[in-house]
Amino acid sequence: MKVIPKIKNILKRRKAKMFLMFLFCSSLIWFLNNLSETYTSNATFELKFENIPDSLLLTKVSKKNVDVKVQANGFQFLGFNFKHKEVIVDVSAVSHLKGRYFIPQNVYRKQIDKQLRSMTLLDIDKDTLYFEFTRLGSKIVPVESKLNITLLQNHILNEKLIIEPSEIKISGPLNVIDTLDKVNTVTMDLLDLSSDFSQEVALYKKPEWTNISFSKNSVLVKGKVDRFSEKIIEVPIKVINLPDRYEIRTFPDKVGVLCKGTLDELKQLHSTDFEVIADYDTIKDNVSKMIVLQLHKKPENLQSAELNENQVEFILKKQ
Repeated sequence: MKVIPKIKNILKRRKAKMFLMFLFCSSLIWFLNNLSETYTSNATFELKFENIPDSLLLTKVSKKNVDVKVQANGFQFLGFNFKHKEVIVDVSAVSHLKGRYFIPQNVYRKQIDKQLRSMTLLDIDKDTLYFEFTRLGSKIVPVESKLNITLLQNHILNEKLIIEPSEIKISGPLNVIDTLDKVNTVTMDLLDLSSDFSQEVALYKKPEWTNISFSKNSVLVKGKVDRFSEKIIEVPIKVINLPDRYEIRTFPDKVGVLCKGTLDELKQLHSTDFEVIADYDTIKDNVSKMIVLQLHKKPENLQSAELNENQVEFILKKQ
């Protein structure tokens, strides 16, 4: 007797499953039938601008979104709603009249219509798109190092810093480019150096230079560091602007020049590399017995060269 209730339960479950399956199939058919119908809907597209002329930078546009009315079947709308609503405007079609750049509504409407493919564009904003551009340019400028370099005692930076590359190309709005005559590196400390160095350093770009680009974003800065020594070179004193029929004698007739440089540089020094002059015109009165000395010539590669004495005694005789 217990078998009969079990059979009834099984039949009830089968009927329930068949009913649910029938309900699902009916709903699916209804849904698909509705998707095949044609609908009209409003949408807002975000405008993306492409093919901007290389000589121009787009700085402002009158609108970045456009409202449209489109017609399509349910299947097309179903796919459309899951996509980013973005359309492209080809800026190469821009017109220029009386100093203003613009694309008429009928021009960008055709561009948008082509991108909708199976949809029908029924209506679109009537506004003309207006653009503001700034002209772009480029030029080559030198790079200047802003390294803060300190050396250990008795060391010198031999020769100038080498910057590679020494020049870069900068590009951007002409109104900014025209104001730039150089590009600096960022500030960096290199402290207590005692040997040659090679340091990659980023180029400094002001925060407001958002539309300025560099051909290189960093440079290599190299420097040669040497130990230096000192040497005194005795140089004859040369008197200039001496009046006619006068002769002069200085005491002493030579003066020491204290030179600082590398050992190799100091070994090659001769007195003829220097010229010390005493200008007679600097004597302000006939009472003075001292004449001022000037170091008129010295080798350029020396770290420093200074006179041990700035003035000497003299005797003036009339011939």
